[in-house]
Amino acid sequence: MLKKIDHIGIAVSDLKAIEETFREGFDLLPEIRETVTDQKVNVLGYHIGDATIEYLEPAAEGSPIQKYLDKKGPGIHHIAYRVDDLQKTLDILKKRGFRLIDEQPRAGAEGKKIAFVHPKSSNGILIELCETGKAE
Repeated sequence: MLKKIDHIGIAVSDLKAIEETFREGFDLLPEIRETVTDQKVNVLGYHIGDATIEYLEPAAEGSPIQKYLDKKGPGIHHIAYRVDDLQKTLDILKKRGFRLIDEQPRAGAEGKKIAFVHPKSSNGILIELCETGKAE
């Protein structure tokens, strides 16, 4: 079901500071820079070897990232796993009694289809499932 770790999402309050740190300290430039409007989040991402790290900054009032920052401060927000068929995976998890934040795929960064599993069904860890390809 889970094919590989797709990325790790880290909640931050200042993407400019993150970009400066990685540019000045590690000679890295971001390869992902976008706003996911329906999630109210700005994304700055780095592909490092086989791993991708996405830094997530609130983009608007009511952003889930702002709520996370207010409650827990900056830090790891979620881990994302790649799946071949996101809708099929969601259907299986629902049948197995998992609580889902998203029962249908939605659009995520880099044109991926994404959905989240509620942390109450995954031992307190927010899990994102993603499939490459455009969400409908």
